[in-house]
Amino acid sequence: MRRTALRLCAILMLAVAALSASITAQKKDTSTEKAVAATLPERIWRDPGDVASLDLMYGAGGKAHAPDPTGTFTFVREDPLASSPKFDVADGQGVEWKVKLGQESRPETAATRFLWAAGYFADEDYYLAELTVKGLPTLRRGRDFVSSDGIVHGARLERKRTTVKKLGDWDWFDNPFLGQRELNGLRVMMSLLNNWDLKQVNNSIYVVDGERHYVVSDGGATFGKTGNVMTRSKGVPKDYEGSKFIARVTPDLIDFVLHSRPFFLWAVSASNYRERTKMEKITRHIPRADARWLGQRLSMLTDDQIRDGFRAAGYGAGDVETLTRTIRQRIAALEAL
Repeated sequence: MRRTALRLCAILMLAVAALSASITAQKKDTSTEKAVAATLPERIWRDPGDVASLDLMYGAGGKAHAPDPTGTFTFVREDPLASSPKFDVADGQGVEWKVKLGQESRPETAATRFLWAAGYFADEDYYLAELTVKGLPTLRRGRDFVSSDGIVHGARLERKRTTVKKLGDWDWFDNPFLGQRELNGLRVMMSLLNNWDLKQVNNSIYVVDGERHYVVSDGGATFGKTGNVMTRSKGVPKDYEGSKFIARVTPDLIDFVLHSRPFFLWAVSASNYRERTKMEKITRHIPRADARWLGQRLSMLTDDQIRDGFRAAGYGAGDVETLTRTIRQRIAALEAL
């Protein structure tokens, strides 16, 4: 018995040592990868080419990367921590997709189209009105979007790209592009889209083709009304149409409207109050020339392209016209600065 116990103890010690060595090796590999990534060139914008020829129906991933709307997907895992209902699936070709349900699925899909058209990096997002998922369990969240026959309704699918690695996130107030026209243009885009959720965690740094790309990777809180927790909205065309765009213009600078700060009586969390108060500064004091530059680029989009950006997100005909008219008015206001 004693010899057996000693053998088991020795085996256990060897296993622990092997596991410790493996973890150490993984940490070294990770730190090496980050050290290499830190030397890569940084980009926040690229010239998209002929803007009038861009296909906003399919966006950054194009038609070739679009999911098969008639295909069957296999459930992989649910994300219990995300703010919106999310789970991962794999399609028949083995490609994995992040599925998001709820209020953000439509506006986020549309937002990626316009960011991409403006020259900014964007995720490969697609919207499916119906999605067949094999092996779907009872979801902890999002069950209201699953019918009795197992069909998932109103899904945004983000393609997982195996050649892209996420390094971390980036801060609007501390990044390599401060004062540059391209970052200022992205700040304007946030107001153009009425994105009121500009938390740092919604910004990602990806390693792509030997470069570090700075991306707004969550645009779900767009195309509604900015405001506090009681007044803001997501993906509500009438709210978007009725909201104010420009707050103040001076000879050199322009302030855009972004309301995010909680009503002071509801400031239960001091850190959240500070974060959302600071967030409102992101769209203030932007050089007029940089805002006009963005407007001139977006003005090259045709109305049909803009409509496609919203059709791709599953909006109905009436809402498409409301959204197209509003974003066209905002582009014209930028161009006129």
